[in-house]
Amino acid sequence: MHLAGKKIVFAVTGSIAAYKTPQLVRLLIKAGADVKVITTAAAEDFVSPLALATVSKHPVAGNISDGAAWNNHVEMGLWADAMIVAPCSANTLAKLANGLCDNLVCAVYLSARCPVFIAPAMDEDMWLHASTRQNLQKVRTYGNQIIPVAHGELASGLIGEGRMAEPEDIVKYLDHFFSDNNKPLKGTKALVTAGPTYERLDPVRFIGNFSSGKMGIAIAEALANKGAQVTLVLGPSHLQTYHANVTTVKVESAAEMYKACMDIFAQVQVAVLAAAVADYRPEEIADEKIKKANETFEIKLAKTTDILASLGKIKQAGQLLIGFALETTNELDNAKKKLQAKNADMIVLNSLRDEGAGFGHDTNKITLIDAAGEKSLPLQSKGEAAEAIVNHILELRHAEKTA
Repeated sequence: MHLAGKKIVFAVTGSIAAYKTPQLVRLLIKAGADVKVITTAAAEDFVSPLALATVSKHPVAGNISDGAAWNNHVEMGLWADAMIVAPCSANTLAKLANGLCDNLVCAVYLSARCPVFIAPAMDEDMWLHASTRQNLQKVRTYGNQIIPVAHGELASGLIGEGRMAEPEDIVKYLDHFFSDNNKPLKGTKALVTAGPTYERLDPVRFIGNFSSGKMGIAIAEALANKGAQVTLVLGPSHLQTYHANVTTVKVESAAEMYKACMDIFAQVQVAVLAAAVADYRPEEIADEKIKKANETFEIKLAKTTDILASLGKIKQAGQLLIGFALETTNELDNAKKKLQAKNADMIVLNSLRDEGAGFGHDTNKITLIDAAGEKSLPLQSKGEAAEAIVNHILELRHAEKTA
C-alpha cells in the first residue's frame, strides 16, 4: 500500500452514504494513514461523531469553534497530504464548486494545499441534473479528483447512478493515485494549447471562434495528474485550472500563441496543440473604432503562422507532437493528411457532425489517428476523452522507447 504515513483529512457531509464512513476510516488506518475527521452538521444526522472519533483515534471537528477552542482550518489544510470528501452531497459539491464557505468542511477545503478527492453521493436525478454536471466540471478544473460513482440501489429505492463508491474502492483509488505507477510522466515536461485566439480588427472588435478551452484544459490536467509538469498556453477563455502541476501562460492572438509555443517547445517532451487557432488575421488593425458608414465593408485577411506545422519542422527525437483536427467533411481523410503534412505523431479528430462534440460541450467524440491506424471512441465527457488521449500518448512513448 502507498498510503502508509499519509496524513488525511476526511470530510463527511450530509448523505445516507455517511453510514459507510467508519469502515472507510478503518480501512485507511489499516493501510497506514493518519486520519482526522471533520463533518458538516447534516453529516451528524447520519453518522455518530463518537463512532468516527473511535475508529480514527482523533477528536472529530464539526464547527469552526467548539466552546472556547478554535479548530484551525488553515492548519488542517496545510497538515494534510490528502483531503477526502466522502460522501459529498449535491449541496456540498455546489459549495466547493463556487467557493462558498459556511462550515468547517468548506473552510478546510479552501485552505488545502494537497490533492482533494471527492466521492459524490446522491440520487440519480440529482446526479444527472445540469447544475450538478456543471459543478463537477468546475471542481475538476480546480485540480480535484472525482472518484466515480457506482450504479446500484439508491436511497430513493430507484436503481441507477449516484451511489458513493464502496470504501474498498475508494482506498484502492487513493492507493493508485499515490503509487509511482500512477505517475508515468513524472519528470516529463509538456506543452498544451487551449482555447480560441482573437485577431483584433480595431480596439473593440476581433475575429475569433467559439472554442471554450475545456478540452485543452482537461488534457493539461490529465497530463499533470500523471506527473507531468505542464505549461498551458491559453487563449481568451473564462475557464482556468488551479492544478499545482500546470503553469498557465495567457495569450490573445495567434501570433502570441505561436511565440509562446516556440519559446518553450525545445524544453518539452510532449506537446498537445488543442487550441482553435485562427487561420487568418486582419492585415491592418485600425487605431480607432471603425464607424458604420457604407452598406458593405471589406476586410483583407492574411494567413497566420501554422503552429503545428512549425513545431513539426523542428521536432527532435524523443518529442511527441499531437494536433487536433476539427472537420465537417471528409473527416478521416483530412485528418490523415494533416498527420503527414504537419509531421505530427497523432491527430485527434473531432467532427462537428457528431452530436455533443466540438465547441462549448462538456462531452466530446474523438478519433485518435497515428501512423498505426485510427481508434474511434464513443461520446464521453471531455475529462474522459482527455484521459484517453493521455493514455494513447503513454502508448506512443512506450512504443518509441522499445523501437
